[in-house]
Amino acid sequence: MTPDALADLHARCFTTPRPWSAAEFADFLGSPLCFLLTEPAGFLLGRVIADEAELLTIAVDPAARRQGMGARLLSGFAATAKARGASCAFLEVAATNAPAQALYRQAGWRETGRRRAYYHAPDGTAEDALVMTCDLSHG
Repeated sequence: MTPDALADLHARCFTTPRPWSAAEFADFLGSPLCFLLTEPAGFLLGRVIADEAELLTIAVDPAARRQGMGARLLSGFAATAKARGASCAFLEVAATNAPAQALYRQAGWRETGRRRAYYHAPDGTAEDALVMTCDLSHG
């Protein structure tokens, strides 16, 4: 997927947090620390620094959700991060994004913190982010 295609899909999936631009995706993809996993209607962008992985963003086209793409992307994230030397991983998710939180919990992630007023909605309101972590050293 090109940076433009990533930005287009990201914009169909997010308003809060704000969608990323093609330039932002291009910057991430230019880093040797980052990796991109794709599905026909979705993608995941992650990075590994030392022994820690970060799930930067995951997006599945709203018309293609609940078909296992998100779970496959998360599984691929864990495998890729482990292959790159990560033993643990973290992500941030909007506190109101219950479907994403459920997906992460099913994949073995757990809530470990909260970042108050981390995201800003288009209407100017702020929303908390939950910090979730996953132990990659097992299984």
